[in-house]
Amino acid sequence: MSSVKLITLIAVFFFTSLISVVTGSTSLITVPVMITMGIEAHAAIATNMLALTLMSAGGSLPFFGKGVISRSYLPVSIVVTIIGSILGAVLLVSVPVKALRFVIAIAMFAVACFSLLHEKAELASHSPSRVAIVGGYAATFALGVYGGFFSGGYVTLLTSTFVVLFGMSLLQAVATTKVVNVFSSGVAALVFLWRGLVDVKLGMVLGIAMFFGALLGGRLTLSIGKVWLRRIFVVAVLGLAVRMLWPG
Repeated sequence: MSSVKLITLIAVFFFTSLISVVTGSTSLITVPVMITMGIEAHAAIATNMLALTLMSAGGSLPFFGKGVISRSYLPVSIVVTIIGSILGAVLLVSVPVKALRFVIAIAMFAVACFSLLHEKAELASHSPSRVAIVGGYAATFALGVYGGFFSGGYVTLLTSTFVVLFGMSLLQAVATTKVVNVFSSGVAALVFLWRGLVDVKLGMVLGIAMFFGALLGGRLTLSIGKVWLRRIFVVAVLGLAVRMLWPG
């Protein structure tokens, strides 16, 4: 890979992680950019997963000791996520590249539309029913499969699940999903490493860039309007989705 492409990727990963503090869905930007730069689709997802693991680990640290992580739902959520992520990562290896590009593009369009129509509300926590709790764990497992397969929009959807089905406040859901995502990305990255799909050096470099991007993003979120961050994200996702469908 040329120096220009590497510097471009570092910049994209840094600024995307900065914006994703508000928008989430980091992989909907980073993976398509890697593919358009000539990295094979499976390798792009696998290497991105290693970088996401570093980002998730760094992003979860500020929440420890603050009393905002919902520990009552965390252990089971981690277990079902690990199982789901392993299945998703194994599934990725067997999916043809053309089909993979199509799945990624559709996911990008869907999350972009979701971002345009959805406004996050500061919801207070509440006690969920048993049915809701079971449904929450089932949804966590299903999303774990998707998270291990691709991860684009995974945390955004998981956060919504924790708010709606587990009755968490938005802050609790954001903090708890950060921890869960460490296991989702980490387990999938291990599977990809085992299959020889990960560019370890590139993944580590991009992961460090994402770590510092997320750190800075957390500090700048209040000074940069969320509306404009979301608009930037949606425009970028839609543009890259079109590029994925018509790569010629």
